[in-house]
Amino acid sequence: MSNAPLLITVAFFFGLLIGSFLNVVVLRLPNRLLWQARHESRELLELPEVYEPAPPDIVVKGSHCPHCQHPLSAFENIPLISYLLLRGRCRHCKVGISWQYPAVEFLTGVLFALCIWKFGATWEGLAALGFTASLVALSGIDIRTQYLPDDITLPLLWLGLLFSLVPLFQDPWHALLGAIIGYLSLWSVYKLFKLVTGKEGMGYGDFKLLAALGAWCGPESILTIVLLSSFIGAVIGSIYLAIKGRDNSTPIPFGPYLAAAGWVQFIFGINLLQTYTNWAMPG
Repeated sequence: MSNAPLLITVAFFFGLLIGSFLNVVVLRLPNRLLWQARHESRELLELPEVYEPAPPDIVVKGSHCPHCQHPLSAFENIPLISYLLLRGRCRHCKVGISWQYPAVEFLTGVLFALCIWKFGATWEGLAALGFTASLVALSGIDIRTQYLPDDITLPLLWLGLLFSLVPLFQDPWHALLGAIIGYLSLWSVYKLFKLVTGKEGMGYGDFKLLAALGAWCGPESILTIVLLSSFIGAVIGSIYLAIKGRDNSTPIPFGPYLAAAGWVQFIFGINLLQTYTNWAMPG
């Protein structure tokens, strides 16, 4: 493909823009969902109404500094570039800007570029961008809140099943089987762990996320995703606990590791399987 470098470059800069939006989703969606849940609970229990202004909307409300509430101008809202030009500080109050903003933007740009490198400017490539954006948003939310919202995991699952009707990545049977195996595998571990220890080792959001990954990647990918995510989680989790000086009882979100392993499997799955086969059975 002669124009591949141009497409990959465009995908990277498009990813920076989407990454900027994903930062808004990560910061605002949990608060919106919590506010909505409290509001609906009061209605269901027929409790008196309590005035509680709705948190900022994800799309309509413009970006602003979380410290001084200064509305960001176009110059201050350029993905990645504004952070560098402002040297990581708000131009109005001079308070430091979280590293999350440029990190999510840059990560999304790189992942988008890799998606187009893999699939090109095709329907598969477009679907892969949506898949990637969903995983980045879920990872960011889980890191901040230890919560994987159904508003993202379930549409991701249904899209995987819907695309199998084309089929885009999996045929319907493999997509459905992947979703079922993905959900039940972690659900079984959860139930067994709770039976033995009396504690909850993970949340239901992890089951739904692995079900979605199974729908996109197929049933044969589940074992690889679980093993790879467990390995990444063990390494990074151990380093985190050591740095923070905390014990093993400290809860650590598992969603980002599932998302990372699922994305790697989605993009490089065949190569990973071939590498493992060659290593395990040389000659």
